[in-house]
Amino acid sequence: MTKGQSIDDVQRMLGEQGYVCGRALATVVFLSLRLGRPLFLEGEAGVGKTEIAKAIAAALGRRLIRLQCYEGLDAASAVYDWNFAAQMVAIRTAEAAGGADRAALQTELFSDEFLIERPLLQAMRPDPAGAPVLLIDELDRTDEPFEAFLLEALSDFQVTIPELGTVKAPEPPIVILTSNRTREVHDALKRRCLYHWVDYPDFDREVEILHARAPEAAETLSRQVVAFVQTLRTEDLFKKPGVAETIDWAKCLLALDVIDLSPEVIADTLGAILKYQDDIQKLQGSEAKRILDQAKASLEPA
Repeated sequence: MTKGQSIDDVQRMLGEQGYVCGRALATVVFLSLRLGRPLFLEGEAGVGKTEIAKAIAAALGRRLIRLQCYEGLDAASAVYDWNFAAQMVAIRTAEAAGGADRAALQTELFSDEFLIERPLLQAMRPDPAGAPVLLIDELDRTDEPFEAFLLEALSDFQVTIPELGTVKAPEPPIVILTSNRTREVHDALKRRCLYHWVDYPDFDREVEILHARAPEAAETLSRQVVAFVQTLRTEDLFKKPGVAETIDWAKCLLALDVIDLSPEVIADTLGAILKYQDDIQKLQGSEAKRILDQAKASLEPA
């Protein structure tokens, strides 16, 4: 670790990448970097779990390798594949030449030349810039067998390719795992990681985040946007807006040259903060005005 010699250093270096975090999160990132332990982040979608991996990679000057998880993801898809089309061309070329040595051909076909490296294998390869940041994103979307495979891969930082043998990382990658908690991840995997729940930020921190990610937004508008979104999160919604939606909405308002929130502006831009029609319908009519009035009231001095 060339940067981040203290918790304050970690907080500062993430801030330089536009990622504003509290001391608790900075502490667990510091410990993950110092101890070489994977970091498991859980929380609602849009609270910044994925972004922290990007910020760490940028701050340390490391390559970011992302494994996007999905239902049905298996070890082969995450580790490696063979370029079958190129292998078939090589076979036909050898046959056309005649007298092909089968043993030599088989060795050639299953060599690095025809190997397609997937994220986990890429993360095990040496890198002149240092160990890469491996982001295993939305782990809760996968099945339990893939979790079991990860136990071995993250314990020994190695993967096995039957045709080539075992590939072991010369230096363990910096591993960030995220979960939106659509299902519980097995305790055995969590025990191998440092854990942190990434919650919605409080008002002051979300304003600070907005300043970092949308600095052109005026102070008054930024505070109104954050107050409205935070009030909206107290409503009974199918999907509450995350910090990502707060930033997107602020940028949309800036593109429209909005300087002050109004019910009309909110109605026109709800698609930036709410992603389900049922939630949008709840804010039709007087509801948007009610929430806006409540948000603006929270900004008034006590």
